[in-house]
Formats: sequence, structure tokens, C-alpha cells
Amino acid sequence: MAKNAHGGNAFIPLNIAVLTVSDTRDESNDTSGQTLAERVVDAGHKLADKAIVKDDVYQLRAIVSKWIADENIQAIISTGGTGFTARDNTPEALQVLFDKSVEGFGEVFRAVSLTEIGTSTMQSRAFAGIANGTVIFCVPGSTGACRTAWNKVIKEQLDASHRPCNFVPHLKFAEKNEVEQCESRG
Repeated sequence: MAKNAHGGNAFIPLNIAVLTVSDTRDESNDTSGQTLAERVVDAGHKLADKAIVKDDVYQLRAIVSKWIADENIQAIISTGGTGFTARDNTPEALQVLFDKSVEGFGEVFRAVSLTEIGTSTMQSRAFAGIANGTVIFCVPGSTGACRTAWNKVIKEQLDASHRPCNFVPHLKFAEKNEVEQCESRG
């Protein structure tokens, strides 16, 4: 990996897709998806795609499978569908697509959330995994949960300069992005 001026790994902008899972949201009121999209761009990454899908197992699998297969998308952040209502199907829909689960993500997210919302965090089924070199983070649908997940966990894990480790070396075409970034600095 390219090194920064201090000898650490240089930041590599990733292509990140954002998915809102909701039966009621649309572009006019999707504050959670918009919050994530803004943070992705503000951090220096590219918003590769953004979509809203009904909380339906097969619709969820279809769009996430499409993004997993896309050679240009390295990360997906999904918001919504991680609770316990009958319509909360994100874990059941997406975990079967994973090559590897990232158990620590849900654990860390709930630990951080505990200080913000107390024991209600137990009702979050936030989770993450890797499929075809794409890391997938699935967080609750509230805007506050999206801010917490991005600011306190996801942002650092999608930053190649974060030490001691992050997910960037495990993502598809990370080397291609790194070469392009180095060439553009010229």
C-alpha cells in the first residue's frame, strides 16, 4: 500500500453504495440514507450508488447481490430492517450472502450505542460481513444510529490509514485504487 508522509498507509477513496431498507421511506424523507451518503462523500469516498428498497428478503438480496458482483464497489452500508418487527428482514436476507461474517462489528456498535441509548441497544441486530471482496455494514434505520455507526466504527474501518488495522486491504481492487491514487498525486 502507498504510504503517507508519516510512514502510515495513505487514505484510499473507496466506492461505497448506500441502501435504505424501508417500507415507508422515499428520497424526500430518507434522512438515514442521506446522512450516510453525506458522510461517505465528506470522508473522501465516492458514493457509487444509493437506493431505497422495501423490506423484502428477495428485493434486498437482489440489489445487494448486484452491488457485490459490481467490480467497482468495495463497500455497502445498509440502514434499516435490523430490528425485531415482522418486517425486519435484513439479517435473514443478507447474512446468507457473506463469505465471512464480521462478528465484532455488531458487538462494537452495540457497546458504543449503550452509552447513547442504554439497554435499548439490545434490540439492534446490527451486523457486517464480507462477500466477494466487498464489506457490508448493516445498521439500524434511525438517523442517530447511522451517525453513531459511521462516526464511531465504520469511518475508521474504511480508512486505509487507520491503525493498527482496517478493512481496506481485504477489499476487491484495493490495489487498483491505490495505483490510481498514487498516479494522480504524480
